[in-house]
Formats: sequence, C-alpha cells, structure tokens
Amino acid sequence: MPIGSGIRAFAITEQVDETPTIRTVRLDGSMHAQPGQFVMVWVPGKDEFPMSISYPGERFGITYKVVGEGTRHLSIMKPGERIGIRGPYGKGYSIEGRNILIVAGGTGMAALAPMVEQAVASGASVDVVLGARTQSELLLRKRCERSGATLHITTDDGSDGSKGFTTDKARVLLEVGVYDMMYACGPERMIVGLLQLSRTTGVPMQASLERYMKCGIGICDSCAIDGKHVCVDGPVFSHEVLSKLSELGRTRMSPSGGRIPID
Repeated sequence: MPIGSGIRAFAITEQVDETPTIRTVRLDGSMHAQPGQFVMVWVPGKDEFPMSISYPGERFGITYKVVGEGTRHLSIMKPGERIGIRGPYGKGYSIEGRNILIVAGGTGMAALAPMVEQAVASGASVDVVLGARTQSELLLRKRCERSGATLHITTDDGSDGSKGFTTDKARVLLEVGVYDMMYACGPERMIVGLLQLSRTTGVPMQASLERYMKCGIGICDSCAIDGKHVCVDGPVFSHEVLSKLSELGRTRMSPSGGRIPID
C-alpha cells in the first residue's frame, strides 16, 4: 500500500535466521527487480537504509546483517508489523555467457543468490565461490546448492571447504576453467583482488559495490566514488568502469561526509 514519497508499506510475514548475525525478512507483497538491485528500507521511528533484494518476485524478501539501530530494531519486529520500502533502485547484474563464475564474500550472497538461480535457469553452467570467516557465517548455502550450481566453499579459519579467501579459490578456478563472465559481491578489497584476476585472465567481470548511502537516488552524494554514485550508476559496475576508480578499495565516505580509509 503506498504511504507517500514513493514508499510502499509491507507487513512482515516471517523472520528467518540465516547465520548467527544475518537474518532474512519476508514481506506480504511482490517486488520485481533485476538481481543486484536494492531497496531503501524504512523502519518507522528508527532509520532508513539500503538493502539488497535477496528474494525478488512474490513473497519479496531482504537479507540483512544486524549492524546498527535500524537493523537491530528490524530484527526484533514481529509478523504483522509494517515497514516502508522505496525502490527498486540502481543497476543490477546482466546474464552474459554460458560459463559463469560467481564469487560471494560475507553478505554478498544476498545480492547474488537471485543471479545464481536465474543464470542456472537460463541454461548456463555456473560455478559459485561462497566465502565467510567461519562455517556458521556461510550465507544461503543450501539455497545455492538447490539451484543446481556447483558450489565451492572457502572459510578464513578452515572450518569448512578450503582454508583461505574467495580470491584464492577464484584464482584456481580461473586457471583451470574457461569462463565467459565473472560476477562478484563482497568486501571491497575482495573486489579489488578479483578485478586484478579479471585483468590477468581476460575474463570480464561485473561487481556490486557497497557504500554508505542515504537517499538511494543520487542526491546526497554519500555513496560517491570517483564522481560516480553507487546508488544510480551502480551498484553493479563492469570491469571497465571498476578499473578506472582510483578510490576503489582505498577510501570511502563516512556518515559525516569525510573520506576515511577502507579497513
């Protein structure tokens, strides 16, 4: 139901714990969007923040990590309570090629899960590298396995799959396989490492960037990177664009508007 300023109200139907720190909230309506697009989520009386669409279509859902007041409040909301949604916004992923490598780190699988499913449904051969700090933080693993993609697990501590980073596994796969396109979402330093692999192997890449964001429509400038706005020019960028971003993996905008180093 519209509630003004382009916001639609949705009632929560369920909240699901995906990992100890990540939840999925399912809502009582539909949201048709490209994989990789996002929405602005308004928790009444608390905050508004951007979230990737992890379940487009019917029984629309978003998957989020509890990191601030807004997401903390969202995490304790019950079925029947309502939140506001603006969007979908931004540029998503486009499916290209028949042999695809998808790399997800941290919460990146929230944006990439619809991409995995659509790519497999299109008839593409899909390898997925799913990485996390530890086994309990592997996100949407079973969903990825059910899609029919070939799953490769990495954990920083070696508690599941290969010990190491997603970029390590991606390097091995790119050395032995033939891919038409690589897709990625995760920490910015991971994106930088994959971009280097894209350059050296010649495999083109599409990657989603996550930056601090207030408006979602290119006005506030908080998500700016080298003159581009992640909310409207992205969040998904091609390797050609990523290669020209001097701030990538180095600095980002803080909530107060200053430039700070990326950890």
